[in-house]
Amino acid sequence: MKVKKSPILMQWMLVLVMQFSVAEAIATDTESVSPDQVVHNLQTSLLQAMREGEQLDYQGRFEFLSPVINQTHDIDLIIKTILGATLWFEMGVEQQTLLTDTFQKLSIATYAGRFFKYDGEQFEISEQQELPRDQVLVRSRLIKGDGDSVNFDYVLRQSKGQWRIVNILFDGVSDLAIKRSEYRAVLQRDGFSVLIEILEEKIILAQQN
Repeated sequence: MKVKKSPILMQWMLVLVMQFSVAEAIATDTESVSPDQVVHNLQTSLLQAMREGEQLDYQGRFEFLSPVINQTHDIDLIIKTILGATLWFEMGVEQQTLLTDTFQKLSIATYAGRFFKYDGEQFEISEQQELPRDQVLVRSRLIKGDGDSVNFDYVLRQSKGQWRIVNILFDGVSDLAIKRSEYRAVLQRDGFSVLIEILEEKIILAQQN
């Protein structure tokens, strides 16, 4: 008698296989991974999530991309930079932890919600250059199936010997600058609880794909 596997079980098996393949591809000494290789690892994972879009729902993409985002992004530094030292240290440890965890979920949710369908897209890394304050810029672009392209430029810096992404520019627009303006305004005008509510609402919106 054949046992019919449930769609949920098949989906989780697919996620595990995808995670294993990504982990195997980047299982080198993390201290030797260059900035452009970090970006390449991220973009390869995003394309894989898109290619499996018909089999993975939002939750499957979220689970697959979670370790990738955590390994390639310096979430702690990003949220501290967004708020700035004064606002960050005005919060207690519990608030700092809650905000960091919520922002981490939002970061993963944003990727899982946006990169859900493959239509011939390809990433292309064009150059890597040094920046002030021991940072590195990796320039790349996403080439769509119709030939149009979007520039994705990544700013990375080392944290505990590993290069990690601390900002992304979409066609020259800084994601860090946008979030800095929005988050600080909400925190100063409406308070911490409202900021958390807004971030949680963004997470829910991302789940619609």
